[in-house]
Amino acid sequence: MMISVEKCVHCHLCQDKCDFLSKYGIDIGDTEKLKEFAYHCFLCGKCTEVCPVGIDGRGYILDLRRAFAQSNPAAVKRAYKGVFKEKQNYSFRNWSKVTPGSVFFPGCNFPSLFPKTNAEISRVLAEHGIGTIYDCCGKPIAELGDRESEDIIIEDIAKRLRDSGVEEIILACPNCRGHFGDRLGIKVTSIFTKLSELGLGNIIEDDVKFFVPCPDREKRAWIDEIRPFVKGEISFVEGVQCCGLGGCAISKEPEISKAFADKFKDEADGEVMAYCASCTGRLKRNGFDSINHIITVVMGTGENPDTKKSYVNRVLTKFK
Repeated sequence: MMISVEKCVHCHLCQDKCDFLSKYGIDIGDTEKLKEFAYHCFLCGKCTEVCPVGIDGRGYILDLRRAFAQSNPAAVKRAYKGVFKEKQNYSFRNWSKVTPGSVFFPGCNFPSLFPKTNAEISRVLAEHGIGTIYDCCGKPIAELGDRESEDIIIEDIAKRLRDSGVEEIILACPNCRGHFGDRLGIKVTSIFTKLSELGLGNIIEDDVKFFVPCPDREKRAWIDEIRPFVKGEISFVEGVQCCGLGGCAISKEPEISKAFADKFKDEADGEVMAYCASCTGRLKRNGFDSINHIITVVMGTGENPDTKKSYVNRVLTKFK
């Protein structure tokens, strides 16, 4: 059932807090306008966060995309053919090292941008009988509104895990975690929780400022799981909607996407840590050199995001 926006009081709070809605003068209750611009939204959830009457704006725009994709599947696949070509039936899938019990699922972008750190995590987990599998969770396809393909991807991954005797999947990506939810039917654990359980990883003595990715903006569950590795104080970069990659909207709104990165430079003061590979890579590509993924410190690799060879690194996961 599609989310209702009839409760919208047109207070303009969502418009005031969202660069996309502000650009077009749209409130979350402006249904006809949103239908036209649904693929321009970064799906960051800021409208949901600030809505005084509790409308799930992100969910509503996803519903609009699903309705459009259902009635115009060819148009969506034509507009985002690169995403569908790689992600619909993930081109670089590799389950050769799947292990029963627990398995590490780093997702697409983490091994793409941090291949050395990914290899080190895989190595130490292998010492505890935990293998690594390479696949895509399907979130990019889901965010384009292709509900049928989304369900097929989830069902396929769940079946592969079930057939392999996997009871716990360990994730390095907040996007994967948010997308999977409880749909796999097994225990879902973050890499930080697993490292803590195994007594692995370096402790950071200094204060840390984080950029929080969109899927963890509300609950900040990953921060709670990272906290055992940080002895200093934790603070956050505030006032930045998204890194600019959310919702596959960058192709429609490159200026807004770039503006997010520019605002991040203004808001950030000194070194910033992220725990989303996509955010780290995006902000690094846009000239913010003082950002890195905290897992590189926890694992002691000191690796910077490999933004120049990220696609090649992703291809290579097929042969690990």
